[in-house]
Amino acid sequence: MEPSDTPKPIAVLGSPIEIGASQRGTLMGPAALRTAGLVTLLHGLGFDVKDHGDLRVDAVAELDDAPPDNARHYREIQRWIRTLSARAYELARSGVIPIFLGGDHSLSMGSVNGIARHCREAGRELFVLWLDAHTDYNTPATTITGNMHGMSAAFLCGEPGLDGLLGEEPRASISPDQLEVFGARSIDKLEKDLLRERRVSVADMRQIDEFGVGVLMRRVIDKVQARGGVLHVSFDVDFLDPGLAPGVGTTVPGGATYREAHLVMELLHDSGLVQSLDIVELNPFLDERGRTARTAVELIGSLFGQQITDRPTPTNAIGR
Repeated sequence: MEPSDTPKPIAVLGSPIEIGASQRGTLMGPAALRTAGLVTLLHGLGFDVKDHGDLRVDAVAELDDAPPDNARHYREIQRWIRTLSARAYELARSGVIPIFLGGDHSLSMGSVNGIARHCREAGRELFVLWLDAHTDYNTPATTITGNMHGMSAAFLCGEPGLDGLLGEEPRASISPDQLEVFGARSIDKLEKDLLRERRVSVADMRQIDEFGVGVLMRRVIDKVQARGGVLHVSFDVDFLDPGLAPGVGTTVPGGATYREAHLVMELLHDSGLVQSLDIVELNPFLDERGRTARTAVELIGSLFGQQITDRPTPTNAIGR
């Protein structure tokens, strides 16, 4: 394939949802990422970027399905997820690379569902790389807290318990085999049992320490390439070590270092597989003078081709 002179356009959409988590503040995440220079950086890398502003759900009608037990703020989250799924589907169909700015991780139930729906219609297999300290594979039957940001990956893999969440919006589940969790270091007991039963691929921090980021990321990339798939990256900033990224409400010690995280993004860029992205759980209220937001933006720069030293850009790199 010949390299394109014009990179694929990017669409940025904010989803300021915070009620899926126990700690408020992630509704300020989209503004913090913009203030930290995300759109300016992408423009500087040669991309045509359209910022669609922030999603609003004020006028979205509520459904009348019975809310499940142990799913806090279900009704309001349902409005967000239905709306976001439809917008994600529209953006994916338009041929852009959508970047969804969160907001807590419950937003991925909408963003990834919309992308998966488009991929299914296009005959492409969608894989999801879950960069996160948590696996988010709880259901209403297993959750300890009832917080829906901890159920997002399970919902996307078709687990029962939130079956009415999308209403009339088509549900496009992926199989557990298409989920790749990377960087996990905090998993609930029943959640762990379900992950084992479903055979979800989980590269925890022990494996990263033992084998290194390069080996494990190339396994993911090779798997997706071998099956002719595309990749959605769901980047929870608590994937990073709290010393590097304090602006999250669910800090867990022992996360990815600055260089490990950049290597993840650099390898993903070179693979050319990433067609959509979430950036979630940034809580500026807990941050230190924008430190976490700036780090997240730097990492997205690496994902879209920013380099420490000049080297040839692979012809299959993201956006090319």
